[in-house]
Amino acid sequence: MAKFYGIGTGPGDSKLVTIEAAERLGKLAILYTPQPKKGGDSLAKKIVAPYLKDSLIIKERHFPMSYNKEEKKLAWEEIAAEIKTDINQGHDVGFITLGDPMIFSTYSYLLELLKGEVETVTLAGISSFANIASRIELPLVMEEESFAVIPVTAGPEKIEQALNLFDTIVLMKAASNLPLVKNLLKKTNLLDSAVVVSDVAMSTEKIIYGMREINPEEKMSYFTTIIVKKRKEQ
Repeated sequence: MAKFYGIGTGPGDSKLVTIEAAERLGKLAILYTPQPKKGGDSLAKKIVAPYLKDSLIIKERHFPMSYNKEEKKLAWEEIAAEIKTDINQGHDVGFITLGDPMIFSTYSYLLELLKGEVETVTLAGISSFANIASRIELPLVMEEESFAVIPVTAGPEKIEQALNLFDTIVLMKAASNLPLVKNLLKKTNLLDSAVVVSDVAMSTEKIIYGMREINPEEKMSYFTTIIVKKRKEQ
């Protein structure tokens, strides 16, 4: 029976693709890759390129990055229907996604549409924040510490609540509103507890400790994550 595989590519370096994912990529008949912009390059495809066989059929599909739920729903349904057709024709099909498939991933929507319709298998990938924590050698949680992951797009109330309640806070999609992040970190006295990392595991990787000197109006990479780790006295 042919299957649908959701495959996490890790954060950016091809060497961070898991052995399981690399082996599966080499066996697929068809691979779907997400395009954030029509005609744009897929970072996920670049990451897995070393593991793809020459006979692989690659289907690049655009997933709208908009707040129009109907537009996104229609795109997901169309792509899910195409994937289902490929699998029913006997082809093993993969879909690649940055980081881990279960963390802020478009794959989750496809999985919801296809689960029960075809056999599905999800292969974990290294998340950006897990890789960042290792790069800067910062334990995310120890003993009774608490831990939260929240996108900056969640809004000021939820972010401030997380900053007040948890010991370690990962702020995803941080470049979408740096002024908001800096204001909230200043309000909660956590400017010096933040580590800002852009393009982790890529050649353009940049690490900044603390946010006091950061100009919040400066444009940062879309792939920017902030880890806030409170000191024991905070």
